[in-house]
Amino acid sequence: MSPEWITALVVAAVVIVLVVVVVLVIVLVKLGRTLDEATKAIRKAHENSEPLFVEANTTLTHVNTQLERVDGITANARAVSGNVSALTSLFTATLGGPLVKAAALSYGISKAVRARRAKTAAKENRRPRRGRR
Repeated sequence: MSPEWITALVVAAVVIVLVVVVVLVIVLVKLGRTLDEATKAIRKAHENSEPLFVEANTTLTHVNTQLERVDGITANARAVSGNVSALTSLFTATLGGPLVKAAALSYGISKAVRARRAKTAAKENRRPRRGRR
């Protein structure tokens, strides 16, 4: 090989290396910009997330307070229903039996009175009528 060929090969190799280096530099610069933008986006997301978490914490505190109130109301309703149940049982035990007996007695008396009236009316219908002609 002649010295011109060697020089041409060296120059070609240098040009190829320079092209590869330039392409890599461009890629690295673009990659660096992309990473910078990603860092900025993450920083903004972090800055905006703190107020969101504070609001969520406040909301959860209010919800917990309301749930405690609902628990109190539920406990009171449970106590009231227990008291009503006990009162109903007491009413049934003390007044239920006598009231049923009184209702049965009044029903029997009214039935007897109706039967007596029907019997009296039947007797009057059987009697010959004496009266003016």
